[in-house]
Amino acid sequence: MRQDLKKKGTNMITANLDTSLLAPPIYANIGGPMSRTREERVSSTLLGKDDGYIRCTQVIRLGLHFDGGDPVDTINRIIDEEGFSSSSELFDVVQPPLGRLICRPLKSRFRRLRVMTGSRPRVLRQALMLGLCTAHIYDSSRPVLWTHTSLLRVLELFDPRGFYA
Repeated sequence: MRQDLKKKGTNMITANLDTSLLAPPIYANIGGPMSRTREERVSSTLLGKDDGYIRCTQVIRLGLHFDGGDPVDTINRIIDEEGFSSSSELFDVVQPPLGRLICRPLKSRFRRLRVMTGSRPRVLRQALMLGLCTAHIYDSSRPVLWTHTSLLRVLELFDPRGFYA
């Protein structure tokens, strides 16, 4: 029988099957969810844009450069040299903005104030304000915390009350 089918040119597997009941093949994407995902990083901000229809008042840019020295020790030494006994005395002299401000990290192209060569009042003002900041909020009513992380931040501060859209 096999040889008879080979001579006739018929495939043995389909020779005896009724193919009229089979559905036509479907050609579509039947992959899992991972085949339909795409990752794209989107970054946009309303803060600090001077052009366009939405405005949010930019207040201050902060960033100190310590020339490789320990930030906390350097600020404490400067405070001692300037005759302050605590950060609360510094608060009365520097008079930073009162209330809460929004903070956001600043791009690396911002030129930081050099602590060793910059004017002492500007250095102390920025150090005090960085000590009153978290990564996202400046709050003049919180205690001043000088850590390596807080003093090495580079931030832009915005007044949320000045927001206008």
